[in-house]
Amino acid sequence: MAVVPEIDVQYAVDFDQQLLPSQDVLERWLIPAFEAHPDETRNEMTVRFVEEGESRELNHTYRGKDASTNVLSFPFEAPPGIDIPLLGDLVISPHVVAREAEAQGKTLADHFAHMTLHGCLHLMGYDHIEEDEAEEMEALERRLLASLGIDDPYKDER
Repeated sequence: MAVVPEIDVQYAVDFDQQLLPSQDVLERWLIPAFEAHPDETRNEMTVRFVEEGESRELNHTYRGKDASTNVLSFPFEAPPGIDIPLLGDLVISPHVVAREAEAQGKTLADHFAHMTLHGCLHLMGYDHIEEDEAEEMEALERRLLASLGIDDPYKDER
């Protein structure tokens, strides 16, 4: 039986609330990531939707990049001897996600799903700095998104 994620959702953004994913939708999108990682017992996470200014500030502070971005992942590292099921935090900028979805010809919901899964995989230790890491992560993203009925987000990049 898969671990169902427990998500604390924070909406700190002026964006059409009808277009933002609900907690139930986020959980549905993330279940395939946890099913693909049955040994992952850390199932608690925060998903925070923010204005571009907050995204830019966090991206600058933690990644040295002076621009807003679609999703930031902050894995939680418990101090030695402390066992907490917290996986980490995702910070998503809906304004950036919406612009990307439009530019890439994707639905907003599908791109939100992709960015949410992408961020979760970062929390689980995946990265895409090296080409082989990127190929592994993107293949998993394709498979997880397909299980949700979402097309390959990278099909136009090949």
